[in-house]
Amino acid sequence: MGDITSNTAGSDDVLSELVADATGLAVDLTGWRRDLHQHPELGLDNPRTQDVIAKALKALGVPIRRGRAATWLAADIVGNPDGPTILLRADTDALPMTENTDEPFSSSIEGRAHTCGHDGHVAMLLGAARLLFARRDGLPGTVRLVFQPGEEGFAGAKVMLDEGILTEGLTTPVGAAFAIHVTPNAPAGFMATRPGPLMASADEFTVRVKGRGTHASMPHLGIDPMPAAAELVGALSTMVTRRIEAFDPAIVTVAHITGGTTHNVIPEQVLMEGTVRCVSAHTRDRVEELFAEVVHGVTAAHGCTAEIDYQRGYPVTINNEEMTGLVGDVCDRVLGRDRMFPLPSPVMGAEDWSYILERVPGAMAFLGVCPADIENFLEAPACHSDVMRLNEDALPLGAAMHAGVALEWLSRNS
Repeated sequence: MGDITSNTAGSDDVLSELVADATGLAVDLTGWRRDLHQHPELGLDNPRTQDVIAKALKALGVPIRRGRAATWLAADIVGNPDGPTILLRADTDALPMTENTDEPFSSSIEGRAHTCGHDGHVAMLLGAARLLFARRDGLPGTVRLVFQPGEEGFAGAKVMLDEGILTEGLTTPVGAAFAIHVTPNAPAGFMATRPGPLMASADEFTVRVKGRGTHASMPHLGIDPMPAAAELVGALSTMVTRRIEAFDPAIVTVAHITGGTTHNVIPEQVLMEGTVRCVSAHTRDRVEELFAEVVHGVTAAHGCTAEIDYQRGYPVTINNEEMTGLVGDVCDRVLGRDRMFPLPSPVMGAEDWSYILERVPGAMAFLGVCPADIENFLEAPACHSDVMRLNEDALPLGAAMHAGVALEWLSRNS
């Protein structure tokens, strides 16, 4: 390895080459993405996907680590082993739903589909691996490439943290982190992000409103849980609009109500399920506190009782301000000026990338992948739609951005 200077990795000449070099990998990127798209895997166990990734990385001869409790995989591209380390991540799992597109490479497995773009995430990071490996002699540190299962509700990032993803096998622990998430609802090749809260926390609740069953003709002989549940839906909405600060918002959604068995029987109980989403830890704590107060208060007013099961999920995804600025600078130099949209507000979806960002400064940015045949990107089927599609022409740009962010951060921090 030759001499390493602090400005080599992120120099304008190096960054300007990335898109051209990534475009030369377009056939491979599309091939990886389509192969994974046809063979989606769920949850924390993605063995075939892991093997495809390992095979693609094997040609580079880089050290590979595999997870123990989940099929994550990490590969290190090392320039100066004593220099700083940045982590780049792609998630690998699909969704438990059936795809209804006419793509010739659509899912071959009923009830499983890559309708959130994680197949594209993997392809982009594999492309970045090629770009960074070609520039390894100029790296003033280490790039850890991480392929993570279990983002869709299984907290795969948390599993990786427990297994030492930020430290194990590294001379210098991970000092920064970056991830890209595709979205069909932005023009292909454009990016969007913001400092601070980017995505919401996501908690789930189950409430059992308990009364006393009786014949529908004699409600006075029982305690009807139905009116209590009906009032509770409205009361929870009022709680948000009147007791939560409007500029630090929350969304409380009652998404499922089940009660009763037939038309003339007042049931013993009503089951209610839903979600809570917030963009600050303070409001998240406050909503949980108020939720119990409202549920017990409303049900008690009807003579009922309530059992609450309130489960905390992913925390708020918070972008580091300095890292977000660096991503914007790299976007200007790699993709071109005016390619980065500043998001005016957080997205109320959730991400387990939040666990990584709680531990190290980092950022996530969205990459537009609106299909070429859709004129208005706001009308494109979104992630988690059964007809979601993505524009594969954007994949080389995502690979170039991954590599560019890593090179620039290493340059600035070595």
